[in-house]
Amino acid sequence: MKNQSIFKGVATALITPTTENGVDYPALKKLIEWQIEEGIDALVICGTTGENSTLSDAEHREVLRFSLEVAAGRVPMIAGTGSNDTAYAIDMTKYACEIGYDAMLVVTPYYNKTTQKGLVAMFTAIADASTKPLILYNVPSRTGVNIEPATYVKLAAHPQICAIKEASGNISKIVETAALVGDKLDIYSGNDDQIVPIMACGGQGVISVLSNVAPKATAELCRKFFDGDIAGAMELQKQYLPLINALFCEVNPIPVKAAMAAMGFCENYLRLPLVPMDEAHRAVLLECMRGVGLDV
Repeated sequence: MKNQSIFKGVATALITPTTENGVDYPALKKLIEWQIEEGIDALVICGTTGENSTLSDAEHREVLRFSLEVAAGRVPMIAGTGSNDTAYAIDMTKYACEIGYDAMLVVTPYYNKTTQKGLVAMFTAIADASTKPLILYNVPSRTGVNIEPATYVKLAAHPQICAIKEASGNISKIVETAALVGDKLDIYSGNDDQIVPIMACGGQGVISVLSNVAPKATAELCRKFFDGDIAGAMELQKQYLPLINALFCEVNPIPVKAAMAAMGFCENYLRLPLVPMDEAHRAVLLECMRGVGLDV
């Protein structure tokens, strides 16, 4: 690898437990402890699933600091520091580096979408300001902009840009990217329904929403694959597919917040514009959770 890999296996894109009074830090501590006990390989704090876009600046910084303190070096810690405001992304990246995060997850800019040239300029500016590796996050369904394979090649030349979270859903483009960047960038699945397919393309694992709810099973899926039990990994992928689909039947993190609340980890509270899950969808979600043995 061009630089040391950040993690191999599953990193949970952790929810941020909140109430009408603010961030629920005791619930956050409980979640982090449980995730590590269940065997996940890394944690992403304040990513999209962590509702970073509706955390205040002070909350964003404190959630990062608190989570790092709780994890206490037991797993690699990845900070969600991306923004459509490059100056803010640089500021948050510098902060996360200073307090000791192992890597940054930086999303493509949303709304002010920019061109491929703009993506190179933005990611380069953030990487220049970072003392830790960057994972670039490509999720065009949410941001309206896609990182093209040729753009990844340009970005791979930067020593701090080490990995990509691919949630485009386009396996052909991911294969093309893998062929072009070789071992210069680690590729992680950003879609839980494509963990095995992307690892089969050379991916190093997944940054997962599913693992909020089923950390042990998601970690086992990755370990089976890397141990050579491809059929066993695929069986788990298929077994959990109904739950994965239920977790994305409404905008993330609406369903996963409902799921975690049903498991007793947090309140089913989201910040506007997100609202709690439709009751009919929630009933399906709970049934899917019971289908894989979760006690709800």
